Amino acid sequence: MIRITELSLPLEHAAAALRAAIVARLDIPDSSLLNFTVFKRSYDARKKNSVIMFVYIVDVEVLNEAAVLQRFGNDQHVRVAPDTAYYPVAQAPVPLAERPIVVGFGPCGLFAALLLAQMGFKPIVLERGKEVRARTKDTWALWRHKVLTPESNVQFGEGGAGLFSDGKLYSQIKDPKFYGRKVMHEFVRAGAPAEIMHVSKPHIGTFRLTGVVAAMRAEIIALGGEVRFASKVSELLLADGLVRGVVLDCGEELRSSHVVLALGHSARDSFRSLHRQGVFIEPKPFAIGFRIEHPQSMIDRARLGQYAGHPQLGAADYKLVHQASNGRAVYSFCMCPGGTVVAATSEPQRVVTNGMSQYSRNEHNANAGIVVGITPEQDFPGGPLAGMELQERLESHAYSLGGSDYCAPAQLVGDFLRGVASTALGEVEPSYQPGVRLVDLASALPAYAIAAIREALPEFGKQIRGFDRKDAVLTGVETRTSSPIRITRDPHTLQSLNIRGLYPAGEGAGYAGGILSAGVDGIRVAEAVALDMLARN
Repeated sequence: MIRITELSLPLEHAAAALRAAIVARLDIPDSSLLNFTVFKRSYDARKKNSVIMFVYIVDVEVLNEAAVLQRFGNDQHVRVAPDTAYYPVAQAPVPLAERPIVVGFGPCGLFAALLLAQMGFKPIVLERGKEVRARTKDTWALWRHKVLTPESNVQFGEGGAGLFSDGKLYSQIKDPKFYGRKVMHEFVRAGAPAEIMHVSKPHIGTFRLTGVVAAMRAEIIALGGEVRFASKVSELLLADGLVRGVVLDCGEELRSSHVVLALGHSARDSFRSLHRQGVFIEPKPFAIGFRIEHPQSMIDRARLGQYAGHPQLGAADYKLVHQASNGRAVYSFCMCPGGTVVAATSEPQRVVTNGMSQYSRNEHNANAGIVVGITPEQDFPGGPLAGMELQERLESHAYSLGGSDYCAPAQLVGDFLRGVASTALGEVEPSYQPGVRLVDLASALPAYAIAAIREALPEFGKQIRGFDRKDAVLTGVETRTSSPIRITRDPHTLQSLNIRGLYPAGEGAGYAGGILSAGVDGIRVAEAVALDMLARN
């Protein structure tokens, strides 16, 4: 197999044009091209007023492959294609001496359980929330009727926090074993659009993810796994530095010497329990800020110019960063083209925002977090749970600012920059449900964060015209950008530093930051569990 990179074609090229471009690039007869697949398709819109082209990476099969490769010598754009197939590292013995336990059924727990099931280890999955469709109804109850179900919401339930998001499937993690391809492949097998295998910024969207996640659960069960909902783990069973199993809220004990902790970044009661039981935890940096909304058409014009609205490009996104004069990094986070700002609290009398898009990305507004990086040393000293406690204080204050009924506090950008409370909306209609209350957001975050964001917004306006427009809407607060802790693990065994058999995993443990990276971490942990189970068998 040969890989060709940097193969450019117009946006509206004919279906046959790609084959013709491959033949021309390799300088071979058309009959010598046996097959080809698109590995990646992207475009570059960074240069203003330039022609936007699709840029392809393709893997091809040709006659006389060795001769073709020899002819191109050291050409970096024509070389041997890497093997991106996934190969299981183990197969479970028959009969099984024990079954591994996976705690949490977000992207990380989902892939850990799926891989363990595919290798024959018949995992037991424990999820504190509900199955995906019941969870969706509970989430809508908060958005539409201000009724919160603490164990079934944006954060908790089948699919994890990634279910109610943009469904982004791209990451900047190092992935030398191409685990990300395995994640994509399993999503497609479960019903996701096939295009996610090759588009540069793949996404699925919430409504499509629900069916995909349910199908993957069905496969785990068909392979002998077990998935239990409304099964909250209250504590671990520990003895002599080893995990022996878990205790559920109902008092039931489940025994296993291999427990995967895929808790998610909002399992605060679980973090407290782990800390109380002596599991090694340390604080880690995260970010706090607001959601900002603009008309998506404005972002399209700024990013795509004459190509704004082009059906082949879809809704435009952005990525911004500014180093403020007070030393704080301000950056856009989890940008959702054509999406909505959503109520993401999992706890009574707190307000948290997040962003979400459907697969179509056709809502009126674009939104993103505008957040400020914070660190334990500088901003929340006082122990491993101090960052979590800071989050709780900010979310409680946001609840009060919003009127104490799950509405969110909001302010127009122009008023925020002037330091005065907003009293009326402009053209931009906030999408947050159950609604917003216009206020002065100056007290919603620490003073250093407010100052840094006030400095950053006009700078972002220089990069994207209109970004600091007066009637753009800021909605608070964005506090759960990532986990405030790390349940530290050995880099080789992936087990807790002080509890053998305990595998901290995914975003809640501090080892992922999104659906794709969480899924990849789930695969890595599943492999580590499988190999250790075989070694102990």
